Amino acid sequence: MASKTSITRVARRSLVPSSFSVRTATRAVSHFPPARRRCLPQPPRLNQNPTCRQSFSTSPWRRFAEVDKPFDARQQDRETDEVDVCIIGGGPAGLSAAIRLKQLANEAGNEEFRVLLLEKAGEIGAHILSGNVIEPSAIDDLLPDWASPDNPSRFENATPATHDKMRFLTKNSAIPMPAPPQMNNHGNYIISLNQFCKWLGERAEELGVEVYPGFAASEVLYNVDDGAVKGVATNDLGIGRNGKPKASFERGMEFHARVTLFAEGCHGSLTKQVIRKFDLRRDSQPQTYGLGVKEVWEVKPENFRKGEIIHSMGYPLPASTYGGGWLYHFGDNLVSLGLVVGLDYPNPWLSPYGEFQKLKHHPLYASVLEGGKCISYGARALNEGGFQSIPKCAFPGGALIGDTAGFLNVPKIKGTHTAMRSGMLAAEAAYLALTTNAGGGSSTIFLYDYEDKLRSSSIWAELKQVRNMRPSFHSPLGVYGGILYSGLEAYIFRGKMPWTLKHGGTDHAATKMADECTKIEYPKPDGKISFDILTSVSRTGTNHEEDQPVHLQVPDWEQHARDQFPKYKGVENRFCPAGVYEYVEDASHDVGVRFQINAQK
Repeated sequence: MASKTSITRVARRSLVPSSFSVRTATRAVSHFPPARRRCLPQPPRLNQNPTCRQSFSTSPWRRFAEVDKPFDARQQDRETDEVDVCIIGGGPAGLSAAIRLKQLANEAGNEEFRVLLLEKAGEIGAHILSGNVIEPSAIDDLLPDWASPDNPSRFENATPATHDKMRFLTKNSAIPMPAPPQMNNHGNYIISLNQFCKWLGERAEELGVEVYPGFAASEVLYNVDDGAVKGVATNDLGIGRNGKPKASFERGMEFHARVTLFAEGCHGSLTKQVIRKFDLRRDSQPQTYGLGVKEVWEVKPENFRKGEIIHSMGYPLPASTYGGGWLYHFGDNLVSLGLVVGLDYPNPWLSPYGEFQKLKHHPLYASVLEGGKCISYGARALNEGGFQSIPKCAFPGGALIGDTAGFLNVPKIKGTHTAMRSGMLAAEAAYLALTTNAGGGSSTIFLYDYEDKLRSSSIWAELKQVRNMRPSFHSPLGVYGGILYSGLEAYIFRGKMPWTLKHGGTDHAATKMADECTKIEYPKPDGKISFDILTSVSRTGTNHEEDQPVHLQVPDWEQHARDQFPKYKGVENRFCPAGVYEYVEDASHDVGVRFQINAQK
């Protein structure tokens, strides 16, 4: 157990630049007895001193490891802290859960109830790319005055949706299509999700949530006696690329909680561990995924139509590949655009990044972008499995919330409202469980009420209604069959049919051998509307130290190339939207190429 002095030492740990400023430490008291409570400094405020840097230290100098000795981080003691609820992830789900928990506690006069949120990004929202259409149902319930002109702390960057367009694209044409009811955006808002999460973070801090950006949870901790989750540990600092400690080495810190909520987003690393340990997918189908490649542009005023929302299907994707594009006009002459490609595409020659560059040259998109400037780029994975792929979300000691559980409504192309709603439901269940079991500080909490609330919520109802739309694209008719069936579901069946279609298996199983497919050649970028991948990556704002461990690991590069290149002819080159994986021609190797990971040496 850490002493009060050592816990306070966390205020000297070095983080990347953050928009937070330091606030005086205050004690937050929980259900834990006084002897078990420790004081952490309250997190810095989100809206002050954007250029400040914070220094944190979790380990005294006498614990520095010696660089010339064998190093096993697990032999080093960690400092610990105990809270009531620990939340992993500072996206819409995690922040909504934190806000709701403190609302309930403060309303009950239990202002010392401790809620701690860990976010791996250097500041809240930093890992979230702008451009989002939000259905306001959840935020209306969580913070009813979120956009009210009478609220001095309102969110000021919401653009009301004005009108929708749905188009089926051929190479040079855009054919109007009826948009399904799920895509009606009347009453919705176009926002920067990055800005929205920053704003939610500020509201969370005002309520007393302890928000810690720059802390990456790297390990799930379990109780020895019953195997329940008891919290997480943060990553060690000061480890070099070779896995050995540097002079700046500091051991990570343990956060113990009676309830741990995982809000890591799609395919979170800790979430995967928890799902495996508790077999949470035993009754669900495999999750399926999409890859969204995005940009934000500043366009010429004459090309800007504030509040307009355009979605497209068809070109440039082949009929065998699920996906579509979007174009949202928001803010002041800003446009968010992108392409989502289902990762069950069969042709290994296809490049989602290359398809996106082609899409931008279609007249529908090029007419808006010409003369404008690309200001940011990014990509992220999406859960597309929907209703059939939702795992069990509660387990001993915690729960899954938001996109980490897979609550994206694919036909609606929205998931922020469902993520927020799930966080709020989990918060209510957690607070009820903790307050009704206030005297049992060592007993394991299981959020039965969260599972029940999910099944009776709007999340469950809307995902069940559209459950058959995404799987319908697995028919022999491909995109055309999926569009036809989805139209029947949207306008006639409305999810009331007695059957539930299954997904076609895991995404990787759909990939065919390269020799069975037509090779795709992508045009050279023009540097005005389309760009090479290195130029795009430079717009992501990504910055890693050269001398740090690489999280992507392939133990034997040569064996990997011998096994995979003859089958798929370098699919890794093409599926990564950041150029991390690469095959380089090399006659000295058996297959004529050398595989490498551009961050791994």
